[in-house]
Amino acid sequence: MANPQAPAERPARGEGAAQGKARDAYFDNAKYLTIVLVACGHAWEPLTYGSRASMAVYLLVYAFHMPAFALISGYFSRTFDMAPKRLQRLVTGVVVPYVVFEIAYTLFSRWAQDNPDEPFSLLDPWYVMWFLVALFIWRITTPLWLALRHPVPVALAVAAIGSLSPETGGDLSLQRTLAFLPFFVLGLTLRQEHFARLRTWRARWIALPVGLVALATAYVVAPWFNSEWFYHRKSVAALDGVPEWAGLLSTPVLFVGALVLTACFLAWVPGRRTWFTVLGAGTMYGYLLHGFIIKASRFGRWYDYPWLHTPLGELTVTAAAVAMITVLCTAPVRRVLRGVVEPRMEWAFRRAGNKT
Repeated sequence: MANPQAPAERPARGEGAAQGKARDAYFDNAKYLTIVLVACGHAWEPLTYGSRASMAVYLLVYAFHMPAFALISGYFSRTFDMAPKRLQRLVTGVVVPYVVFEIAYTLFSRWAQDNPDEPFSLLDPWYVMWFLVALFIWRITTPLWLALRHPVPVALAVAAIGSLSPETGGDLSLQRTLAFLPFFVLGLTLRQEHFARLRTWRARWIALPVGLVALATAYVVAPWFNSEWFYHRKSVAALDGVPEWAGLLSTPVLFVGALVLTACFLAWVPGRRTWFTVLGAGTMYGYLLHGFIIKASRFGRWYDYPWLHTPLGELTVTAAAVAMITVLCTAPVRRVLRGVVEPRMEWAFRRAGNKT
């Protein structure tokens, strides 16, 4: 997930100039639309078991939405180094929220499932928390990737090798961290001109048939395709009936496929300010909070109502997911929870030049 407070590269104009750099509406729009896809994907999952169409849309979204998040996160991590200020922001913006919400999710699960003995472990991220672990590892290794001559092929090789071991994936969600690493590293290498090439009508018209073909393909394979290929919760070698060497082929194939779909998605992200542009600054809040509602729907058996599994019900679930994540990204929510999602914590760090 891209840092919600990362500034844009273009200088501000008018009144915003006094505040330094202006946020780029394009990337804020991209972040908001991506978090909407994340929320919808999580909300759709119970609907996929009895609907081929729902499964097709679900597979299409899962093929690229987290790769897109990782790529955008990489793009906004290009300036990360080991400077004290950036390390401080890494701790306050990633480590502290991870600890706080990992505890909160564990307590929530214990209460919701009436299981006070559910174990707590910072090494075993609960549900959506894996992304913060991955983001920390990606960011802390950014100087290394930027120092390499060909970082993307190296990252892809690391992901492929990681997919070969059945033991990869447990602690710290390492399998997911490695699987999505190439997209983050690719984001580190991108510049604004690369995105500008997607923001043309030619690219958008090309994206339409590509997207339709991908959706049709998802519909064809929906009855038998194993969605675990997109989750990356465990290595390819740990999938039933899959030979250990398959990861060497599937990793680059899934990378290319996700990259094509991500490009199609980014081509249609509006570059102008819209009503949801401001919400792009709150995607971290939406990501961290929506898991409580999604898991409550599972614990509370909200999907037991048959009408939710009709076309009208599926549209209702989609609308509810969009409304939910939109509210969670709003300014009032950010104001209330800023102390735990984006704590300042000056008291915990030395001031520049202070050696004592």
